[in-house]
Amino acid sequence: MKVCIYGAGAIGGYLGVELARAGAEVSLVARGGHLEAMQTNGVKLLINGEERVARVRATDDPAELGPQDYVIIALKAHSVPSVVEKMRPLLGNDTSVVTAVNGVPYWYFYKHGGALENRTLETIDPAGRQWEVLRPERALGCIVYPATEVVAPGVIQHIYGDKFPLGEPSGEVTPRVKALAELMESAGLRAPVMPNIRDELWLKLWGNLCFNPISALTHATLDVIAADPGTRAVARGMMLEAQAIAEKLGIRFRVDVERRINGAGAVGAHKTSMLQDLERDRPMEIDPLVSVVQEMGRMLDMPTPTLDTVLALVRQRAAISGLGGHLASPPLTAADLPIGKPH
Repeated sequence: MKVCIYGAGAIGGYLGVELARAGAEVSLVARGGHLEAMQTNGVKLLINGEERVARVRATDDPAELGPQDYVIIALKAHSVPSVVEKMRPLLGNDTSVVTAVNGVPYWYFYKHGGALENRTLETIDPAGRQWEVLRPERALGCIVYPATEVVAPGVIQHIYGDKFPLGEPSGEVTPRVKALAELMESAGLRAPVMPNIRDELWLKLWGNLCFNPISALTHATLDVIAADPGTRAVARGMMLEAQAIAEKLGIRFRVDVERRINGAGAVGAHKTSMLQDLERDRPMEIDPLVSVVQEMGRMLDMPTPTLDTVLALVRQRAAISGLGGHLASPPLTAADLPIGKPH
């Protein structure tokens, strides 16, 4: 099985080592000193008190690799549109594209049904380039729960977690999703095939869409945001607005808002990925975690006043810091997004 991991950073490197150890023909796309280290020394994974090393093909030129059975996109979501054209050589007639990214993926409304069937989302897929090049019929959903970190070039530290739920946009259990799940399970990962991957996507997004921007604005950790009455109320307001949108789209939440907030607080003094990016002068994942929910609200003519306020503030925080992560033009209005307009 040929598997290319596009974006072999912390999560991508972790997957690469484990899948290679399970017997897959793994290739990695990366860049800079991290790439050079992997080419020279292999990919090193520090996990459970041991060091695992996989010597796999690593490159910054996907054209060297040819068509794959699976392309796992493990980039920051806002980085994907700029490299879509470079992915073309990896895509054969039967290639599956696995979106192991945070937030809402480009294929969200494929096989969705209803008035928004086959709609693209401008905030995460400008001009529908991912939809056009990667194509929605290739897509498999993947939710990333583990925490990992690049601690040195070519060296990945596993912190916790091994779960990667998978799912077809249609909800079917197809041979390709079963084959990928079996490969991941054989690598020691948990990869349950979900009947509705969008439910799982929203459960993770639900916390990310509020805790990430609030932390970037306040520099507070999860426990502080959840415990402070003011920021807890802001998070709750954003989550309730998002929940109304999601439920309008057919999503079912298996926990309530208070339990979700308490769960985040229980993680402790953890810095969100957005706060970590801000502190390291990296672009923040504003659009795939926050702007896209606003866009979905506009599509459905549903107000998001709390989310709108926080989004405006975190966009300004990013602009003042000179950081990207924002792909779209100014906030979209309902007139910009006529319901039912197909791609």
